[in-house]
Amino acid sequence: MTRSVSVTGESLYPYGQRRVASGLFVPRKGRAMEKGLTYGALGVAALMFLIFLLDLVAKFPFGGESFVFVDILGLIASGVVAYLAWNASRDLK
Repeated sequence: MTRSVSVTGESLYPYGQRRVASGLFVPRKGRAMEKGLTYGALGVAALMFLIFLLDLVAKFPFGGESFVFVDILGLIASGVVAYLAWNASRDLK
C-alpha cells in the first residue's frame, strides 16, 4: 500500500501533484462525479421499485403475503429517492 503522505506529514508529491490512478478506474471529480452519483441513485431506486413491485404483484422475491405493508413503503421510498435523483439531475444540466 502506498501513501501520499510521509510519516512526518509532508506530501510525497510536491507542488500539489497527485498520483495518477492506473488501470480502468480513474476517480472523477466535480460535475462528472455528481452526475455519476445522481444516475447511480436513480438506477438503484428504479431497481428497488421493480423488486418491491414484483413482490407485491407476483409474491416472488420476499414471499409477498405478509409483507404487503413493507412493499408499499418500499415503493413509496423508492419513488421518493427516484424523484430526488431526477430533480438533482435536472439541476446538473
